[in-house]
Amino acid sequence: MELTTVWFLIVGVMLIGYFVLDGFDFGVGMSLPFLGKTNTDRRVLINTIGPVWDLNETWLIVAGASLFAAFPEWYATMFSGFYLALLLILIALILRGVSFEFRHQRKGVKWTRWFDQFIFWGSVLPPLLWGVAFANLVQGVPIRAVETGGWLYEGTLLTLLNPYGLLGGIVVMLLCFTHGLVFVALKTVGEMRDNARKLAKNVGIVTIVLAAAFLVWTIVMNLSNPNIGLIIACAAIAAVALIGGWAANLAGREGWAFVGNTVTIAFALLTIFSALFPNLMISTLGDEHTMSVVGAASSPKTLELMTWVAVFTLPLVLAYQAWTYWVFRKRLTHEMIPVEQPAEATA
Repeated sequence: MELTTVWFLIVGVMLIGYFVLDGFDFGVGMSLPFLGKTNTDRRVLINTIGPVWDLNETWLIVAGASLFAAFPEWYATMFSGFYLALLLILIALILRGVSFEFRHQRKGVKWTRWFDQFIFWGSVLPPLLWGVAFANLVQGVPIRAVETGGWLYEGTLLTLLNPYGLLGGIVVMLLCFTHGLVFVALKTVGEMRDNARKLAKNVGIVTIVLAAAFLVWTIVMNLSNPNIGLIIACAAIAAVALIGGWAANLAGREGWAFVGNTVTIAFALLTIFSALFPNLMISTLGDEHTMSVVGAASSPKTLELMTWVAVFTLPLVLAYQAWTYWVFRKRLTHEMIPVEQPAEATA
């Protein structure tokens, strides 16, 4: 297997790790207005991801760094062409991260509600815009190969907001919401757990319907793709896992529901990667302008060095993250949350 293909797979694995792990983070943030009836409820929700949310986001940093080093042309074209969308994602992530740290710095309803809003919208926008971006990579974007080297994006943010792109964004957002609700049910007890399961059941139905429409649309769009067999297989596994996760949640088996959602996100992304390969960005201006894996890759020496670094570092990262989740594996209760000032009663 060529190193260009190896690094396409490595970047794909890192992005899958990011969406699986930070995906339930986003879902927990989205659940604040629905499950957080009191300030204590909201503190319980935030504490379910408190020890791990920043660790989960490092997967995006590592994926971005790997993308920059392995496929600099892909990185440059996507980050310049999707600049406004990525800027909005960055602002949302910053506000969300700041809110986790500053929410508890002062007492008072107004103070906490401002940061709760930042957490909610900072959890909605990133998966929505990421979904729009990845859907457009599959559908194709107006990029043009430049004679002097590189590619130039000739669209705008509105170009990305087409029906297929918006459906992809909504599906990714709902997948993260469902994933987060199941995680809340997995990490809490009593009324909070029951409410999370009920909401996950209702949201899950909508997610299944829209995800099925998106996967079918993706398959139809790629009927002439040489990887169509792999695309159908990955889409089928994603669909079965999503329905299985919904059924497991209905039966009160949050652990299996979480596994089902994890498999769904992983194979939904594999469906997208299968539709892309061996390309990185498909041009709507003609096949001659399409960016291939080989054409956008770094030199073989660079890829070889990066491969050795990845071989030694990725197992350490995975081991450390697994250990962190093991340490913080217990369920949370309201009794674990210290009593606040009287502002709690009006929160």
